[in-house]
Amino acid sequence: MTKRLVYLVDDDNAVRRAVSFMLRTADYDVTTFKSGDEFVKESDTLSPGCVLLDVRMPGIDGLEAQRLIAHKGSVLPVVIMTGHGDIAMAVQAMKSGAVDFLEKPFEKAMLVSALEQGWLRLEKSDRLRLRSTEAAAQLEILSPRERDVLNGMVEGLPNKAIAHDLGISPRTVEIHRANVMSKLGVKSLSEALRLAFAATEKFESG
Repeated sequence: MTKRLVYLVDDDNAVRRAVSFMLRTADYDVTTFKSGDEFVKESDTLSPGCVLLDVRMPGIDGLEAQRLIAHKGSVLPVVIMTGHGDIAMAVQAMKSGAVDFLEKPFEKAMLVSALEQGWLRLEKSDRLRLRSTEAAAQLEILSPRERDVLNGMVEGLPNKAIAHDLGISPRTVEIHRANVMSKLGVKSLSEALRLAFAATEKFESG
């Protein structure tokens, strides 16, 4: 079985050594980073895994690192490590999508539990991405005009409104709509809408 990857980001060498040891004895594969700057710079090249991120670091701190990788489209789940004086920052990190935060020093069981929550989120994100890719592939078989009609359906517009917007007759909209249902292999409007929504689903971290 492939070991699960953890990216440990902390400027304190002693913390990196201690937490790395703790993780490796729990059968995780650990890559360490000495700074937020170093981690953000390499984040695009990283394989799927969980991030264990210290809040308070020189240069790019944990909150900024979290914000920057999210801006780059990263779906890596983040677990925040915090000192006693940084609880407000840790709460802010959770509001920005972190899975959990751990107060130093923490027990191995707490660390593993937080990372497991990260893995659940990562697996959910993978399922969403796969579903979105499959749905987008299905929509590719529609003609441009059929896509226009489907977009109108997604917006909740009646056939007459779609017809008006596209400059075609309501009867033509009905024909396109029937073709959409047939090509997508769906029997109801709700099924067609679920496919359309899945194709554009966002991979938020929550």
